Amino acid sequence: MQYPIAKTFQQVLTAHEHSRIDEYYWLRYRETNEVGEYIAAENHYTEKWLSKHADLNHQLFEEIKGRIPQTEESVPFKFDDYYYYSRIEETHEYPIYCRKLNTLESPEEVLLDVNLLAEGFRYFSLGMFEVNAAENMLAYAIDTVGNQIYTVFFKDLNTGQTLPAQLNNVCSFSWSNQFDTLYYTAYDKAQRPFKVFRHTLGTPQKQDLLVFHEKNPRFACYIFRTQSKKYMLIETDSANTSEAWYLDADNPNDLPHLIQKRVRMVEYNTDHYEDYFYILTNHQAPNFKLVRTPIHSPEMNHWEEVIPHRNDTLLEDFHIFRDFLVLEERQNGLPQIRIKTWDASTDYYLPFPDPTFTASVGENYLFDTDLLRYVYSSLNMPPCVFDFNMKTKAQTLLKQEEVLGEFDPALYQSEYLFATAPDGIKVPISLVYRTDLFHKNGNNPLLLYAYGAYGVVSEPSFSRALLPLLDRGFVYAIAHVRGGEELGRKWYEQGKLLQKKNSFTDFITIADFLSEQQYTQPSLMFVEGGSAGGMLIAAVLNERPDICKAALLQVPFVDVLTTMLDDELPLTIGEYDEWGNPNLLKFYQTMLSYSPYDNITHQVYPHILVTASINDSNVPYWEALKYVAKLRANKKGNNLLLLSIDLDSGHQGASGRNDGYREIALEYTFILSLLE
Repeated sequence: MQYPIAKTFQQVLTAHEHSRIDEYYWLRYRETNEVGEYIAAENHYTEKWLSKHADLNHQLFEEIKGRIPQTEESVPFKFDDYYYYSRIEETHEYPIYCRKLNTLESPEEVLLDVNLLAEGFRYFSLGMFEVNAAENMLAYAIDTVGNQIYTVFFKDLNTGQTLPAQLNNVCSFSWSNQFDTLYYTAYDKAQRPFKVFRHTLGTPQKQDLLVFHEKNPRFACYIFRTQSKKYMLIETDSANTSEAWYLDADNPNDLPHLIQKRVRMVEYNTDHYEDYFYILTNHQAPNFKLVRTPIHSPEMNHWEEVIPHRNDTLLEDFHIFRDFLVLEERQNGLPQIRIKTWDASTDYYLPFPDPTFTASVGENYLFDTDLLRYVYSSLNMPPCVFDFNMKTKAQTLLKQEEVLGEFDPALYQSEYLFATAPDGIKVPISLVYRTDLFHKNGNNPLLLYAYGAYGVVSEPSFSRALLPLLDRGFVYAIAHVRGGEELGRKWYEQGKLLQKKNSFTDFITIADFLSEQQYTQPSLMFVEGGSAGGMLIAAVLNERPDICKAALLQVPFVDVLTTMLDDELPLTIGEYDEWGNPNLLKFYQTMLSYSPYDNITHQVYPHILVTASINDSNVPYWEALKYVAKLRANKKGNNLLLLSIDLDSGHQGASGRNDGYREIALEYTFILSLLE
């Protein structure tokens, strides 16, 4: 089967008196016939390959689908006078959002049937939705393109009718306590939320009042209401600096009041309780601390410590109840939920049974309650939703995610390991396997995942869609490399900017360790990463193409240097604090040294499947397209190189649940076909 060959045109890119020749720069211009024809050729090539494995692909799709109930319902949560929940019905692609008044025995009221909203659209994503203070009006945001730019609609819950008015170009929104007043953030041309507007129902959008304008292109702003419902908070953040303003949620004419002026490298998040703002901050506390400050004098010099900084514990979040303060922490790479009374007479952690797991505070909208809702999962335990009585410590399991077919959690074993990087740092690994199919002799296939950017933690949680691999003897592993925040803020700082290569060496260390410890061997190892994780995998393949049999690159950020030099693209300027500003020589040189596209060489690469989306505004489609074109022209040997570009979706992939299963089935078909 003949693979596509892209035309070459020499484009010289010069910066810092250094020139690069980009022969595939022209693939950025989607509007030309040549680009459309090349995309079609790549998709056709992948489809032809897939047709040879149609039976396997269909089998995998049915296996994934067969593990997941076609009818499911979420655990209801109480908010004001109603219980809210969602359900999904057989043959439906999207959920139905509902509520019941006062008790769960009340008649069901359908708020949104997303299946009806999505009719006629090839892509449909429901963003935020929120009911107003009077509980009679619903605002909801939709995206029918995949670029995460939303249009907000209003539904009268008394009549069931959607109002003719709508808000365009919206990122986030929140109702005030006035039933007819909504605040929202709007995008600039670089898709940065930069302005906050106040909208009054019944008035055209052009009359909306500008409340806040963030002029610094490195900062993005968001609006939300505090848990107490007393204040609206505007938070504006860069990658490492933040600032917050508050407004009276009862007074639509109130103007923003500054909490603390931004200080370079100081981050803070705010909530309200009684006479104080409670603030989670890294000011003189790399792993964060909790402080409080009087509402009418909230500046930093009035901050009073509530939870001190600890070198061995990352303080991730906090939740305020009438009698309790609940903290989400992370110790030794694992999450912890800590419960304290305000008088400090009680202070304890919830116990969790597995060696590696994820646990997080769930939907808690009631202030005057002793019940804490939280969610627990591990690689071998389906997600469980609990209500925990913080006073009596009694616990109620409300729901465990259902797994259809023959499934016994006892058949699966998870492990939490550490591998030592060349600089002596111990890097965590979470993994899972089926005990009756695993033999520690190097003969098990293994899929190794990593992300490692933005301080995002790669949580070791259960996935029903992973079972087709585990039940075929696969080991699944997560590399918790630097660039995430598993081991605290320092762990993140050591995997970004000029130290970004630590993410790559950590991944290589883990891959080699898993082979040395005979969990697998290179000829049976598969690696995957998406977005920034796709960049990590592609960078590793340039350095160590022998590390695995095959790689999955999902919407990969691979043309790092060229993209970061283009400040007209969405997100670029705001990304300087993560990757560096290549207009400065030291960052230019660092990016040049690892950018996957720039470092493709004439060598044997493993089998590679690349996926991308045409409307992706986070990672433009052309990055994957250029990468594959250049790789085809340079790689030695006959290993597979496949590209699949979704022509309807964006960064998050397909919108319907069955379309999502098909994407997974394609990836698994690619992997398993190589073992035949």
